[in-house]
Amino acid sequence: MQDGSYVASHDHFGPGSTEFQRALTSVFRSEDKGKTWKKISQINGQFWSNLFVHDNNLYIMGTWKHHGNLIIRRSYDNGETWSEPDDSKTGLLREGEYHTAPMPMIIHKGRIWRAVEYAKSDTEEWGKRYSAMIISAPVEADLLNADNWQNSNFLQYDQSYLKGNFRGWLEGNAVVDPDGKIVDILRVATAEKGHDMAAIVKISDDGKTASFDSSNGFFDFVGGARKFSIRYDEKSGLYWTISNMIPEKLTDRDPSSVRNMLVLKSSKDLFNWKVNKLLLYNPDEKKTWFSVYRLAI
Repeated sequence: MQDGSYVASHDHFGPGSTEFQRALTSVFRSEDKGKTWKKISQINGQFWSNLFVHDNNLYIMGTWKHHGNLIIRRSYDNGETWSEPDDSKTGLLREGEYHTAPMPMIIHKGRIWRAVEYAKSDTEEWGKRYSAMIISAPVEADLLNADNWQNSNFLQYDQSYLKGNFRGWLEGNAVVDPDGKIVDILRVATAEKGHDMAAIVKISDDGKTASFDSSNGFFDFVGGARKFSIRYDEKSGLYWTISNMIPEKLTDRDPSSVRNMLVLKSSKDLFNWKVNKLLLYNPDEKKTWFSVYRLAI
């Protein structure tokens, strides 16, 4: 925040939670650069969300429950109190079933962009129900007004992708590519053991059209079967991400289940990535699970 404090949040999920009815998210502040934290608020009706600052105000964006309406809230006091998304003028952006995660907000060519997934389909099967899409709004607009946000078409699951090994895509990243175009880079679930991949969906300049070419849209990406976020660093001129790498001894596993080796990676072009450093590792893969939700640069 502008005063030098840090703000973080997490939702509540799993047995005993209300994630399928009206989810809870807790918000914390640190005034000593992350050494200690204090809970400052709890939001009733917020899930799978990311915090971001825009025009000196703090926002949180996600769904209101597991596969719920797409919503956004604003805080004028650094996260202690929050607006309520009661209708389309106060933060209820889209009604229906949506999926997302704490993903980057990108400002590009006068608009603010974010990737989400439409989750309403004929099946409730994980992965297959998720369709890739992106939403955007003018940077000067009231972000709580749904009319100011436009969304692309959504690209549905296609069982023919990856020669029948495609299981779904989700948790997309809005990224500006080296050509100055907005793209959506998604985590890919595949039936192929030990093989990590990601997918890149192209977005038109006006943000209305999402398109995908399965012949060249999939690419090898260490950690691609698990959550990752991509950010561009102007100082280094590189894209960076933190992801889970599959140890050599575990290449016979379902790639989405291996999360015990955390690495830092960089790329010049979004397609070719270098593993720069091993950050965390625990050989006990059954009891170790590194979940990557934010990379801040």
